[in-house]
Amino acid sequence: MDVFSFLTAALLCTVVVHAKPTLRKERVLHDPELARPAHEDNKSFQYDHEAFLGKEEARTFDQLTPEESKDRLSKIVDRIDGNVDGYITTAELKSWIKRVQKRYVYENVAKVWTDYDLNKDNKISWDEYKQATYGYYLANPEEFDESTDQFSFKKMLPRDERRFKTADLNGDLAADREEFTSFLHPEEFEHMRDIVVLETLEDIDKNGDGHVDEDEYIADMFAHEDGGPEPDWVKTEREQFSDFRDLNKDGKMDQEEIRHWIMPQDYDHAQAEARHLVYESDQDKDQMLTKEEILGNWNMFVGSQATNYGEDLTKNHDEL
Repeated sequence: MDVFSFLTAALLCTVVVHAKPTLRKERVLHDPELARPAHEDNKSFQYDHEAFLGKEEARTFDQLTPEESKDRLSKIVDRIDGNVDGYITTAELKSWIKRVQKRYVYENVAKVWTDYDLNKDNKISWDEYKQATYGYYLANPEEFDESTDQFSFKKMLPRDERRFKTADLNGDLAADREEFTSFLHPEEFEHMRDIVVLETLEDIDKNGDGHVDEDEYIADMFAHEDGGPEPDWVKTEREQFSDFRDLNKDGKMDQEEIRHWIMPQDYDHAQAEARHLVYESDQDKDQMLTKEEILGNWNMFVGSQATNYGEDLTKNHDEL
């Protein structure tokens, strides 16, 4: 999942901050082995690329020559091979991808921690977060009159407070590292799942009836800007809603149906991506990968389709 889609935090030089409130993330998890449209090859490569390496490391690889990429990838493969038998199994790939995902989450929190821990007590109180994210809005509400930002901030502040209090397990209104991590990345924590479902419902439920009907479901992903016919993929999504989203066939999704949609119990992103990488690279079809097979399909792993992001990143494989 990306998952998880992430909080954009502004660097704070003063107490006045122009950060955005917490944002929603991608909703639907697609099994990469089953949903790889041919016309989206670049997106597919980039998906594998970031799942395997992590976003920051992926950008580093984007700026290397093919020879440099293969050399670094070779060293990473050695680290993935946990039992040092010369073969990479799906289980080893799954373990590596989960490690990459976890590292990204905690590195993301580390990057923004000092921006919010204003009194440097190694905790972030709700007041500190509120001041950092909404301070300018709260101090200067007149500047936001009749603006979309006014509506956004007014709506998101109580939503963030609700999420913060859910993450605050000991109820002291001060988040330690783990609590703040669950606040910024709720999809990664079991005790935050209800909040993820509720926020998804609130995002899509435009008529405020506490449910998501088919039109609201479609409107979340497609807008009739030109008034023309719906694309075929939208028609397919309507069928998905009827056949797989609306489980009790009452024409709408409730919270449990939304949970089943965005958090299917039988779906494991890392497992699916590992299976996909093995499927695409396993030349002799023995359900395992050799280093040669991985390097032979190196662009699947490091994203040869990617462009230069303009960043001079220098992280090497020893830091992975």
